[in-house]
Formats: sequence, structure tokens, C-alpha cells
Amino acid sequence: MENLGESLWWRAVLLAAGFIVNVLSVDTGLFGLVPIVLWIIVACSWRTGLVVGLLLVTLLAWFVLPRAMELPGRWVPSALELYWLHPMIAAIVIAVGLLVERRLLIGVLWLPAMIVAGMAIAVFLDIEASMPGDEGVVSAASGLEVAEEGSRCGSGHGANCARELTATGDRAAEVVRAGLASGGFTSRPPLATDERMCRQTGLVLVHEVCAELRPTSPTSVRVLWYVNRSAA
Repeated sequence: MENLGESLWWRAVLLAAGFIVNVLSVDTGLFGLVPIVLWIIVACSWRTGLVVGLLLVTLLAWFVLPRAMELPGRWVPSALELYWLHPMIAAIVIAVGLLVERRLLIGVLWLPAMIVAGMAIAVFLDIEASMPGDEGVVSAASGLEVAEEGSRCGSGHGANCARELTATGDRAAEVVRAGLASGGFTSRPPLATDERMCRQTGLVLVHEVCAELRPTSPTSVRVLWYVNRSAA
């Protein structure tokens, strides 16, 4: 049996590490901490508890920090994958830990419950995501004068929604283009009148954000951006 000191120190380390990772993220709330907190509650042995706990902290860091740093690529989890894919992988890690401790039955109820809750949140957020956020586009115009020009949606609830801004300043189009490129956006075949740059993330399901640039003068560029839900 662990004494009180052994029982507390590794749990405190894991909780602090998970909290720090969560604070550094951008949009997770506290949901990403749930697997770590649950493991802290149910684990017994400090050796197994610390090893599995550190794996869970590392898993959380993978799901939140690359996106917080605006890194692109299919190896970067999307925001919604934190709520459905992360609990699935975390449940497998915890199940292995419980198996090592010969306490697998304790996870029969709450592990599926965690997965179901996460998937429910992901579905709800996906339905309610009627308007893109910053998506790295507004920050790409840093150093320019930015004027938001409203938003628009197509037919249906939350369908085909986009935001629009006009950035003004010296070499505005070049500055925005360079800012998008540094945020992981790459050029795509242009539209009839606009240049287009897109960025993809997502381990399983593609999350693609596209920005359309139209210079309106030598010192001004209009930018319209949206989430392309039809990306494959």
C-alpha cells in the first residue's frame, strides 16, 4: 500500500502538468483534463500511475499545442478531434494501465461514458459552428489596419458561413499572403477573380480553412475565409 506522501506527490505532478498544457491551449476548456483527472482518481500504484499519467499528458499536448501554435498538416489534430478522438485514445491508454494493475473492470462503465460524452460534445459543437473564428486569418494581417466587414451564411442552419475583412496598409496583399503562409496556408488553384490559400488539419477527418484574397488597391486587400466542410 502507498503511504500518503507517495499517493499525493505523483498525482499532484500529473495534475499540474495537465493543467499547464491545458492553459497553453487555445480552445479546449477543461475537457482535455478529464482523462488525466479520472486516471488520478482510479490509479493505485505510483509507478503505473505516473507512467500512464505522463502518457496522457503527452497525448493531451499533442492534441492541443500544435493547434495553439497554428501549425498545419494532417498530423495536427483538429479542434473537434479533442472531443471525440482524444477520449478514445485516452481510454485505450487507461485501459492498458488498469489491466497492468489488474483492475480492468473499474473502467467498464466510465471509459465508454467518457467517449460517449466527448462524441456528444463534438457533434453539438459541429452543429453549432455556424461561423469560423480567427482561424489564423485575422492574425495574418498583423501590422495592418483591419476592418471587419461582417459575415454571411448560405441556406440551412450554419451552412457555408464565412467572415470577411479588409486589411489596409503598405503592401497589404503581400503582408497578408506572407502571414497566411507562415501560419501554414498554401496556395490553391485561384478562383476567377481571387487568390486562394488553404490550410488542412485533422488526424482522421479533414478540417480545411480557406482564405480568398482580392486586392482592391495597392494598399488594400479584401479577405474572405471559411471552413471547407467538403474537404476530402
